Amino acid sequence: MGPHVSEEEIKNVEKKVEEAGLTTNVSRGVERTIIGAIGDERQVQKEAIEALPGVEDVIRVVKPYKIVAREWHEADTVVDIAGVPLGGNTIQIIGGPCSVETQEQMDSAADGVAAAGCRLMRGGAFKPRTSPYSFQGKGVEGLDIFKGAADKHKLPIVTELMDVRALDSFLERGVDVIQIGTRNMQNFDLLKEVGKIHVPVILKRGLSATISEWLMSAEYIAAGGNHNIILCERGVRSFETAYRNMLDVTAIPVLKKETHLPVIVDPSHAGGKAWMVPTLSKAAIAAGADGLLVEMHPKPCDAWCDADQALSPEDLKTLMGELKAVANAVGRDI
Repeated sequence: MGPHVSEEEIKNVEKKVEEAGLTTNVSRGVERTIIGAIGDERQVQKEAIEALPGVEDVIRVVKPYKIVAREWHEADTVVDIAGVPLGGNTIQIIGGPCSVETQEQMDSAADGVAAAGCRLMRGGAFKPRTSPYSFQGKGVEGLDIFKGAADKHKLPIVTELMDVRALDSFLERGVDVIQIGTRNMQNFDLLKEVGKIHVPVILKRGLSATISEWLMSAEYIAAGGNHNIILCERGVRSFETAYRNMLDVTAIPVLKKETHLPVIVDPSHAGGKAWMVPTLSKAAIAAGADGLLVEMHPKPCDAWCDADQALSPEDLKTLMGELKAVANAVGRDI
């Protein structure tokens, strides 16, 4: 509070804080008066205090997210995905095409993912596209195609959920990991629904989301009871046009400090070009990522979606060998 605050204004703030179930401690200085709120400060509406006469600023000491915070859960969380651990000492590479196209394409993709040594497979049956005229995915049919291809190699599948109305179809078909995409990071109704189940969730960072906003979205899922959450850095929007998105490698160590949740990186959507993927992948693992989402298509030039950023099966296999060397250098395995 400011230097000329009145006793009445101080009492009004104290009353507001105490109504929320907290106690107060008043410290009067020459330049300002500080009122400390003691207790669970998340019960206090910051905006309601800021609106009171005499209040200059309201500063939270406790982080607004609790369940996903490192301070409440010191040990790293390891998410079990159908027997495959994500987190801990083993780095998981999740390979596969951007979108599900045909059964033949997905069968070939699954062959390539397994041959490269990946333990999980990605693929989009429902596709969020910038243009309404672009391929939007095959929907539920795509889930069946994907599941059929991956099951031949016993690969758990990762696929994006865009609409809560499709959740039952995901559960009926045994989707192993539900991905919440960039554009839905703050779709709070969707986050609440996946919070009610126990299927692992990959939560991608929003286009321009801060770390705090991202973790608050994860808190929505955790608050519903689902603690099987994996954070995915996929690049943020910047002024640069030389690449698709700016991969925020700095976010990895920051997240490792702030949260116990596993952190993975999507180098394909960050760079937007296949030739950038190996370098960005190595940087991510060196920085401490627990896994990668890497796009691979049996015939990249024929891909119906994001052809420029897809690796070939041979490229993925070569990359896996290179990544093992980086992982070993930082004391981890792939």
